[in-house]
Amino acid sequence: MPDDAPSLITTPVTEDLLRGHLDVEHTAHGLLPHRLPAWARRQLPDEQFAMVEAQPSGVRLAFRTRATVVELDALPTKRAYLGLPAPADGVYDLLVDGRLTAQTGVPGGNVRVIDMSTGAAELREGPSGTARFADLPPQQKHVEIWLPHNETTELIALRTDAPLLPASTHPAPDGGRRRWLHHGSSISHGSNAASPTTTWPALAAAESSVDLVNLGFGGSALLDPFLARTIRDTPADLISVKIGINIVNADAMRLRTFGPAVHGFLDTIREGHPTTPLLVVSPLLCPVQEDTPGPLAPDFSSGTLRFKATGDPAERAAGRLTLTVIRDALARIVADRAGDDPNLHHLDGRLVYGPADHEELPLPDAIHPDPAGHRRIAANFVRHAFGPGGPFAS
Repeated sequence: MPDDAPSLITTPVTEDLLRGHLDVEHTAHGLLPHRLPAWARRQLPDEQFAMVEAQPSGVRLAFRTRATVVELDALPTKRAYLGLPAPADGVYDLLVDGRLTAQTGVPGGNVRVIDMSTGAAELREGPSGTARFADLPPQQKHVEIWLPHNETTELIALRTDAPLLPASTHPAPDGGRRRWLHHGSSISHGSNAASPTTTWPALAAAESSVDLVNLGFGGSALLDPFLARTIRDTPADLISVKIGINIVNADAMRLRTFGPAVHGFLDTIREGHPTTPLLVVSPLLCPVQEDTPGPLAPDFSSGTLRFKATGDPAERAAGRLTLTVIRDALARIVADRAGDDPNLHHLDGRLVYGPADHEELPLPDAIHPDPAGHRRIAANFVRHAFGPGGPFAS
């Protein structure tokens, strides 16, 4: 603990300090933000989904203060894979009046060790720690602490050298922003991004001055009905859903069931958002699954973790799904519905990350972009969705 800790003001972490979450859970250690409500979590089908749901991608603390020192006590739960090097500590990004000002991590914490060959996981418990930010500008300011997008974070307490107030008591500099709710897979969740404010949805939200609610769940964008009901019930000014990659990864559906599932997913969203701009985004380019069905499997043959598709391309004729098949189906579905739903839009994912992008910025593990790839995806998405003539243009 730093020497000046006794002079700091301790503030319990309460829900009114949070943004980008849909629920909180009170644990033995503190407050755990969730990106799904409790009723939906009770319908989660597996531990992997429960793990990624509790990883707070897009979730941040927001408050007003003159403090020059901010400390956040937290208990992280990190994810590690059996046989691979230990992961780096998750990054906490601190923004002052919307600008990235400092970054740090919290060492220690719990570690969930996953055996990728079996899916089994073992939790190894560890201590809580402190994310400390010092030498902040002394004037009254809007502060956001974006939580690591790739590790579960139980929030314990805030300490500051000046009082703080929830951001809701004073408007942020860019207050009155539209609320953008986005649902997608691990790329939307932020896999391989450098920090929580550099996932592609966070970058796109900052560039477009919108308030992000990120419902990107690694490996788990599978058209689950509880997810559609969650979107239906969540206030939003703009909604996008990126559909397809996880369905192929998991070999979860056939063409016969995929189409009705998409229609049902969109029907449910429209029950709560009948006229909200709704953008359906088809899969980004992913060469290993363009024309080869899943399931996806880890591949260590190169000495590093990569992924490969294990299905038989010949079985597309029998309804096995590939990214090419899914893109064609989504384009047809949106075109069929758009006559009765002028606020429903389609975006071919290859305009967000396509052949030219892949040639310049290939996917290091064959399915996820690197930090530069996240920036490219964000820029392309902003241009097509938020730019002039786009469905989200202001």
